[in-house]
Amino acid sequence: MTLLFTIIAFIIALGILITFHEFGHYLVARWSGVKVLRFSIGFGQPLFKKRLGKDQTEWVLAAIPLGGYVKMLDEREGEVAPKDLPRSFNRQPVGRRFAIVAAGPIANFLLAILFYWLLFIIGVTGMKPILGPVVPATPAAFAAFEAGETIQKIGGKSVASWQDARWALLKYAVDQTPSLPVETITAQGNVTQRILNLSNISADELDGDFLNKIGFSSYQPAMKPVIAQVMKDGAAHSAGVMVGDEILAVNNDDIYDWIELVTVIRSNPEQSLTLDILRDKKVVKIVVTPELATENGNKIGKVGIAPQVNAAELEKLIVNVSYPAGVALLKAIDKTWDTTVLTLQMLVKMVTGDVSWKNISGPISIADYAGQSAQMGISSYIGFLALISISLGVLNLLPIPILDGGHLMYYVIEIVRGKPLPESVMLIGQQIGMTLLFTLMIFAIYNDIYRIISG
Repeated sequence: MTLLFTIIAFIIALGILITFHEFGHYLVARWSGVKVLRFSIGFGQPLFKKRLGKDQTEWVLAAIPLGGYVKMLDEREGEVAPKDLPRSFNRQPVGRRFAIVAAGPIANFLLAILFYWLLFIIGVTGMKPILGPVVPATPAAFAAFEAGETIQKIGGKSVASWQDARWALLKYAVDQTPSLPVETITAQGNVTQRILNLSNISADELDGDFLNKIGFSSYQPAMKPVIAQVMKDGAAHSAGVMVGDEILAVNNDDIYDWIELVTVIRSNPEQSLTLDILRDKKVVKIVVTPELATENGNKIGKVGIAPQVNAAELEKLIVNVSYPAGVALLKAIDKTWDTTVLTLQMLVKMVTGDVSWKNISGPISIADYAGQSAQMGISSYIGFLALISISLGVLNLLPIPILDGGHLMYYVIEIVRGKPLPESVMLIGQQIGMTLLFTLMIFAIYNDIYRIISG
């Protein structure tokens, strides 16, 4: 994945999300009769601007694509002609001002619903939730789950793929649900219900592969350790590994299937491994050193190889989940609501110290996720856009001065008091809000840099 591709995917994502957010403000302002002076995507030096419409609103595309704004006529920001006073934002009833400000975050939630709706109509391809080996001494092991079972329902709701199962389990794990009913069907066709106890899953264990903490792993068909692909920039290629090689042993320990090989490689980043390879009916020895990589916050080894896959066997494990338009819309609304609630729960746990602040991602990580999801296909990219749109909506509703949520907080106080807060109080609030946001940005960028250095 090239840097240019990542940057383009990131800019497109920002452009869509910011435009939709600001258009929410713009549309409700126009409906409310407020005069809009400027609609800007980005900050800083304008790259493009044009005046349109009866009000000659200035439409701007600026150089720094990390936000945007809608500038409305307001007496607090300059002199207003007497004939335009009724169209000034500050002259509007508090209910209208509330609606205009709330429209931005609401637009992000509506956009997320639209994205999920499209995703559920197109269909999401995933792996069937068939259990692999159950990790000993975990909630799944104590509940007596067995490899080969297929998860059908979690908490009474049907799941069709591992994506569905992971999401459902995450919601209950956040709540530390002590008695979660999980329905499975065995390979023999018997339906079984077990009770999963998630009360001992800590918030910090929700990072990375939390399914492993629960004790679940996905079923993997048996594959011989025969190499079908060698990445040109990987450690295996540099060491002389070739397509068609069969790995017989690593450091004199016999290898019988691909999973064993992957486990050894992942467990030994930057450690030399001696491979016994069957090539052209002869055994050759090659020393390869797995490169250090970071996956879900864990350090692993990678050498850049892929296995021979039995297409027919793999086809049995893949499922495409799609719905009719009406059902897809209901699913999209439900998904957006659940994601919003989960995001708020995680934010609360960060504030209370139950979840590490290292989970906050900055622009570098978000750009990386944008590039990765775009490379994986349109469905992955749409899912990424939906998730970030929800995050943007939630962030803007936080009661922090200078954010939309801070303005809404002021309007609620105004409704209760019967009059606006003094300008001096709001000025102090803005300074506090700027400090909080600046601190948050420092955390996010620090986390981004730390991930790069540690990876």
